[in-house]
Amino acid sequence: MSASLAFVFPGQGSQALGMLAALGAQHTGVVDTFQEASDALGYDLWALCQRGPAELLNQTDKTQPAILTASVALWRLWKAEGGVRPAYVAGHSLGEYSALVAAGSIGLADAVRLVQRRGELMQEAVPAGQGGMAAILGLEDNDVIAACKEVANGEVVSAVNFNSPGQVVIAGSASAVARAIDACKAKGAKRALALPVSVPSHCALMKPAAEKFAAAVQGLSWAPPAIPVVQNVTAQVAGNLDDLKQNLLAQLYMPVRWVESVAWLAQQGATQLVECGPGKVLAGLNKRCAEGVNTFNLDTPDAFAAARAALA
Repeated sequence: MSASLAFVFPGQGSQALGMLAALGAQHTGVVDTFQEASDALGYDLWALCQRGPAELLNQTDKTQPAILTASVALWRLWKAEGGVRPAYVAGHSLGEYSALVAAGSIGLADAVRLVQRRGELMQEAVPAGQGGMAAILGLEDNDVIAACKEVANGEVVSAVNFNSPGQVVIAGSASAVARAIDACKAKGAKRALALPVSVPSHCALMKPAAEKFAAAVQGLSWAPPAIPVVQNVTAQVAGNLDDLKQNLLAQLYMPVRWVESVAWLAQQGATQLVECGPGKVLAGLNKRCAEGVNTFNLDTPDAFAAARAALA
């Protein structure tokens, strides 16, 4: 184990058609992991990820199992190739479930069915068109929070993803989000733009989803994580399994405290981070969250080889 190493797992938005294609062609274990997930879900997840259609892959209840499976495939490949064991794992939103699989707290088959259910409940909680999310760039966190409060007018709108200093995502009812975009611009935001999503994640509108999701979480067999998992809602490691599961449920309607999570890892000495999943979203955020943090990626053969060489 390396005390300076942590693995971080991405959330929704990192998916892309053809993800892990080159690694899948070189390593049968990658495709085998997707087959394991496909067997649990009842459809060919690898085919969906490689050939689409993109609209289906981008549907929340398909996106979540796809990203989780891709992340677990990379984690398994890292271990199979003799990669160093990290001191901590963490995941951004959905990525927290990938982290829990990597930590041995839950199996892959249970996890993909769980996040599929999570996606279904999120979609059911707010009818299409009634919710929204927006990215606010270049504004202090407190100013974003204040703007949301000022324009709520009895509707839900709040800061939900603290992704990096100066990058906050807000979510809530579509009309309130539109008002908050204008309010943030008035306070001096460099950019405030609506995101192309149908589900307003991590805000109070997701509380009904969390209440229904509790049965799915409690109905599974969980083990204490073999690697400490830094959770979104606390930016710390849970003291026990009950707290861990409660934090998972709260994550549906509470903010993702990513800046604090990366800062906490850095404070523990874990400044070498590996983004274990498709894309490079977290690498771009992490460097702004704490000084001295370096993030490697694994999602192509060249990136994987470079990470292995640097962290040997």
